[in-house]
Amino acid sequence: MQRLDAVIFDFDGTLADVPLDFALMKTRIAALGEVFLDERPTPGELPALEWLEELVGRTMERDEAEGKEFRSRGQLVITAMELDAARDGSLFEFTRPTLTLLRERGVASGIITRNISAAVRTVFPDVCELTQVFIPREDACRVKPHPDHLLRALHQVDAHPERSLMVGDHPMDVTTGKNAGTLTAGVTSGRMTAEDFAPHQPDFIAPDVGALMDRLQESGLL
Repeated sequence: MQRLDAVIFDFDGTLADVPLDFALMKTRIAALGEVFLDERPTPGELPALEWLEELVGRTMERDEAEGKEFRSRGQLVITAMELDAARDGSLFEFTRPTLTLLRERGVASGIITRNISAAVRTVFPDVCELTQVFIPREDACRVKPHPDHLLRALHQVDAHPERSLMVGDHPMDVTTGKNAGTLTAGVTSGRMTAEDFAPHQPDFIAPDVGALMDRLQESGLL
């Protein structure tokens, strides 16, 4: 394999420990949904952002104005939880050394996240000083796993997908990378195990980003 042009990271669980409770988030969205749908919706497998939009769509079929109100209030619920979690979050000890290493090796680094900028900057105020591209949720036309989120980041650093690596702590990140045509790596520093990643066949599975960097150096990709 050729040396990498760029490494693009997820944020929560990958570069930072951010205690965001997605199950509680969906519970709060369900409670809000009961106000608009006259019954309490049951959370399924969809992530919170997509589930909110599904419920909004159902509400709009009945009343467009109420659907818009549901979306606005639901987004406030999600944003408030993201900011609360960020205040209790912290960067992993390997994050800044990793980004410094990539810069020294001439490899572009970036972050794409479904989280909001304010939450990321609460944990990582110098994010734009240590990365070459940062695209949070509000700046993405379509968030991952849609490949546009990643492809836009690669375009901004002039990197070819086939010579780039997408790194994340969730199978969604692997799917994003595969959809965009990059190499992929799953790290188990978040909520997922190596067994969780195995069916998605990432190119690399590592305990964390620090260990992944060691493997990439050993393999000549950095």
